[in-house]
Amino acid sequence: MAHTRIRKFNTRDTYPEQNLDNDLCQAVVTQGGKTVWLRGQCPQNLDDAVNLDSHDPVAQTHKVMQNIRQLIEEAGGGMEHLVKVVVYLTDVRHREAVYRTMGEYIKGVHPVSTGLVVSALARPEWLVEIDATAVIPE
Repeated sequence: MAHTRIRKFNTRDTYPEQNLDNDLCQAVVTQGGKTVWLRGQCPQNLDDAVNLDSHDPVAQTHKVMQNIRQLIEEAGGGMEHLVKVVVYLTDVRHREAVYRTMGEYIKGVHPVSTGLVVSALARPEWLVEIDATAVIPE
């Protein structure tokens, strides 16, 4: 079962004033399969909850996306099964860096995406949190 991605687009066309290159879409249709609901992932280790020792939004986003990939793989899937991400940023000035980095992990996937700028996350050193949903075919 392949997911149907409706109205695929790339952010370089949608946001030409920003240096972005993310493959997204307006809707994803799935049938059957196993839905994997991920907790919002932060820049910390999955095994011991130790924070990444960096205040760089790029490094933090790499860690977050590596966690997302690892959890989907542990559930039996791959990044191609990702259908939705919600990105939380504490500073809108990090948007391009975070989305560029996230784009490295979702190239050719086209999930739906929502982005929010919030006043804070659970820990003050966190700059980005991303929650995700994947549907793994049966």
